[in-house]
Amino acid sequence: MRRSLLLHPDSRCEAIESIEAEVTRSSPGSLVVRYFVTGEIRSVRLPLPSGAARVDGLWRHTCFELFLRVGGEDAYCEFNFAPSLQWAAHAFDGYRSRMRTLEIRAPRIEMRQDARVFELQAEVNLAGMPDADSRADWRLGLSAVIEEKNCNISYFALAHVPGKPDFHHADGFALSIQAP
Repeated sequence: MRRSLLLHPDSRCEAIESIEAEVTRSSPGSLVVRYFVTGEIRSVRLPLPSGAARVDGLWRHTCFELFLRVGGEDAYCEFNFAPSLQWAAHAFDGYRSRMRTLEIRAPRIEMRQDARVFELQAEVNLAGMPDADSRADWRLGLSAVIEEKNCNISYFALAHVPGKPDFHHADGFALSIQAP
């Protein structure tokens, strides 16, 4: 089921009409997330594919993010996927605390685009993530950072908390995926 990502109230984005995302838990330890961006795609700064590589700071430009919490735990993981095929994965013990690199295999990132639609799909094998193979339900936060060619940056998410954009806040984990 596709879910709409909402533009943060303090953001503006001239190029994008909508962003939707869907997630499939393909097995206990993996998932596929797809993002669908509709609008004037040529007005969005999309880095050219440069090869799969782990890179920090992707959120400073156009990228798509997945936050995942197992059950009711405070610990969570963050995944970033860029159109360049670069990616990042971090684990946190709690809200923005004790960040560390999450040792996982590189996600498989695929893209497709035309003048009106950009689609990014990332398949993530979560082996290495604590409790990823458990039968617990998962809480997810889905978000996107869009950089337009005019240098404007906007923030989209399933849910926003008051104040500046904060994808790490527990209230942003607004999607529940049931155990298989």
